[in-house]
Amino acid sequence: MDQKGYRRESFQSSTSDEDMLEIAGASLDFSMAEDDPPLDREMGGFSSYNGGGMNGTSTVMDFLEEPLPGVGTYEDFNTIDWVREKSRDRDRHREITSRSKESTWALIHSVSDAFSGWLLMLLIGLLAGSLAGLIDISAHWMTDLKEGVCLAGFWFNHEHCCWKSNTTFTDRDKCPEWKSWSQLILGHGEGAFAYILNYFMYVVWALLFSLLAVLLVKGFAPYACGSGIPEIKTILSGFIIRGYLGKWTLIIKTITLVLAVSSGLSLGKEGPLVHVACCCGNILCHLFTKYRKNEAKRREVLSAAAAAGVSVAFGAPIGGVLFSLEEVSYYFPLKTLWRSFFAALVAAFTLRSINPFGNSRLVLFYVEFHMPWHLLELVPFILLGIFGGLWGAFFIRSNIAWCRRRKTTKLGKYPVLEVFVVTAITAVLAFPNEYTRMSTSELISELFNDCGILDSSKLCEYVNDFNSTKGDDLPDRAAGPGVYTAMWQLALALIMKVFITIFTFGMKVPSGLFIPSMAVGAIAGRLLGVAMEQLAFYHHDWAIFSGWCSQGADCITPGLYAMVGAAACLGGVTRMTVSLVVIMFELTGGLEYIVPLMAAAMTSKWVADAIGREGIYDAHIRLNGYPFLEAKEEFSHKTLAMDVMRPRRNDPPLTVITQDSMTVEDVESIINETTYSGYPVVVSRESQRLVGFVLRRDLIISIENARKKQDGIVSTSVIYFTDHSPPLPPSSPSMLKLRSILDLSPFTVTDQTPMEIVVDIFRKLGLRQCLVTHNGKLLGIITKKDVLKHIAQLANQDPDSILFN
Repeated sequence: MDQKGYRRESFQSSTSDEDMLEIAGASLDFSMAEDDPPLDREMGGFSSYNGGGMNGTSTVMDFLEEPLPGVGTYEDFNTIDWVREKSRDRDRHREITSRSKESTWALIHSVSDAFSGWLLMLLIGLLAGSLAGLIDISAHWMTDLKEGVCLAGFWFNHEHCCWKSNTTFTDRDKCPEWKSWSQLILGHGEGAFAYILNYFMYVVWALLFSLLAVLLVKGFAPYACGSGIPEIKTILSGFIIRGYLGKWTLIIKTITLVLAVSSGLSLGKEGPLVHVACCCGNILCHLFTKYRKNEAKRREVLSAAAAAGVSVAFGAPIGGVLFSLEEVSYYFPLKTLWRSFFAALVAAFTLRSINPFGNSRLVLFYVEFHMPWHLLELVPFILLGIFGGLWGAFFIRSNIAWCRRRKTTKLGKYPVLEVFVVTAITAVLAFPNEYTRMSTSELISELFNDCGILDSSKLCEYVNDFNSTKGDDLPDRAAGPGVYTAMWQLALALIMKVFITIFTFGMKVPSGLFIPSMAVGAIAGRLLGVAMEQLAFYHHDWAIFSGWCSQGADCITPGLYAMVGAAACLGGVTRMTVSLVVIMFELTGGLEYIVPLMAAAMTSKWVADAIGREGIYDAHIRLNGYPFLEAKEEFSHKTLAMDVMRPRRNDPPLTVITQDSMTVEDVESIINETTYSGYPVVVSRESQRLVGFVLRRDLIISIENARKKQDGIVSTSVIYFTDHSPPLPPSSPSMLKLRSILDLSPFTVTDQTPMEIVVDIFRKLGLRQCLVTHNGKLLGIITKKDVLKHIAQLANQDPDSILFN
């Protein structure tokens, strides 16, 4: 059989293990050299290759010689075999350790192999931190470009432009070097026409940025859209999506993320930064053989890269490590914990060295509070937690319904038009309200801010009575007209953000959810905080305030309520708890506020879980039909392996290969007639006694290679998987020994094994398939997809949704 036919059969057919999926409505070419080793690469003798460490043979594969190209690798949209990958790595490590005693060079090789993981983490941290700094600086400049330009240098954003200006503190935003578009074009910035021109330029720039972003994504890297976290969770669980973490995705995601954030859409850069960091990790893995050739080891690196991504997104290295552990990672050994910590540290240090915001902080909305909170304030904090949970559940249901509509109707065929319409609506609604016109990060920064004497924001326009000040702390004061104006503007901003985010998340541009969720919570929190502050000011003699809030004291900090609200809404949407609280206190530097944050995060999780069990990322995984087996959920049904295994009653018998009686032609016809990912090997069709399991891809590559390299291999040659060749007449053609690609210890369960245990085995060992036996005889097979379909069926969901849509 010619090579071309094999490749077509193995790469384009829907394998029974996992089917193809469509992420961005485009047909993609995954034949990248670094991801897919060519089948016809020059290599040594065929018989020198010896399995993946689980074959039980006495010889150990020589990892320092190049093995048969392609054997032991995986097709696109398939699940890796964790057990086989870990076993191969152990064999490789044993070989290097034993050789290190033989020579100095081998010892140096052993030391460099041990050090390579830490070097890789250093490189990931440096690259992720540098890209995050570049994205922060570019997005800040382009966001301000919508409103005006700096005459001292067009590359300066508004804040940097005014640094050298001699204007007073209160007029610091009106420096002569910065010109709005109306001042530049008309020569003045006052009046209705100037306002309309500024409005028009704001909308035009927003549309230009968003259209450029969606066209780049559509044309060059369809995988660069969305936040990327659902796909990264799926990849870390062992699924392969070639090109998702490739170099084109990295380049386009970095550019379009800046454009999407600058366009003013209701999205953030924090989630996509995790995808960017994982792309860095995947690309840098190709520099090191042990990570390039082992999919399980590569996933350990990607877990650490995800931690580095959150570290630079929020300036929270410890929160990043906990986020990777709690939210995205499937397999997280202790060694990965240490390396994640190191990668997050290097990434945060790199970003701090770049200093993108010019304030020695890693994020725009870093704040510090010093006022203590009172026990009675836990009541409003818990109310914010309830609001966060309700908003989270509402958002997930609405967004999933909209995304499902996008997938199942003609809407999904017009991604550019969708982005254009949503951007136009967002920009038109955002400009009149100063709190929606500013970037979402700046909005959160303003809402978190605790009002000082010099603050010129509307939120800080209180009626001042400086006779009662004590040191630096301002007392609770009566709200002035500016505060009341800010309140209704914030209420309108809240309504807009709540609804527009539903339609924005999931469009074909890079879009994170952390910042919009935090903005919704921060607005709600600030509104409640100001209400509590005014209540305490006018009614300090009430029983709830007496004893801790006297007249002229600084009792309530509205910025703290904004911070707690932000944590509550982010927790309601993502269902994060521990990592969320740590990220928030790293953002604020306030250790004394851990209890309010914990109370709000837990309340929001309980409320949201009561309405719907899934967080936004799990909901998107299910919507896209990815083969992700959730480790957090219990399997509580009383079914047996025989209820799930295939073949079922009335199905054709299981396709098997015999150990020493089938010819090359027989095996090739089985490969052509079926689409399975692998085949059980039995002693004979009559006995059905199990010998092992062989993968389809390994069979194709080995037979093809043997036809080219081994003399006398023809269609009538017998294939055998035993140690010794079977007795055959002297006139028969050369036989082909394929024991090296046979897995002699496949996982098996009996037909009476409870599915509860089978599901646990699949989760904890990351299996692709499990064979079912009865009294030692092969009965059937259970694949990961069979398990997922069974779980969906028991949950009254469509089991065919597990086919990748």
